[in-house]
Amino acid sequence: MQVHSVEVLGPGDLEEVVALERMCFRTHWTREQFLLGLKRGAFLILGIRLRTALAAYAAFSIIAGEMEIMNIATHPFHRRKGLGRALLTEVLRTSAARNVSQGFLEVRRSNAPAIDLYEKFGFILKGTRKNYYPDNNEDALLYCLDFPVLEHTSSEHPS
Repeated sequence: MQVHSVEVLGPGDLEEVVALERMCFRTHWTREQFLLGLKRGAFLILGIRLRTALAAYAAFSIIAGEMEIMNIATHPFHRRKGLGRALLTEVLRTSAARNVSQGFLEVRRSNAPAIDLYEKFGFILKGTRKNYYPDNNEDALLYCLDFPVLEHTSSEHPS
């Protein structure tokens, strides 16, 4: 398995983050939303570059002992290559290092690859938000993960 180097992204990386966001999601965040979140310290963005181009990123918050994954995006050309797994591993390691007790996320019901990834890392389905996504009224599935997750962040984790 190839090891991918994960880096912390900042305001200078937002043009690439927003371009990838638009490529991957029907409803997407704006540069201003990302910038405001970074300036306020509301969330972190981790990324993986292949050569010099941003190939994947994860945006997540850590507040009051809880972590919430807001987005994980991988360039369509680089999917199924372990980038999401590498990012999620680092999100969980960063969260554990900051004494997080629970992690949360929501995902479109139709996003089977993401659901598979989250469940492999131990996330458990806790509920549904009916008609959540405004572009097509698709349901959002709500997942939760109790920490510690050290056993889920091993590099030997199944793909």
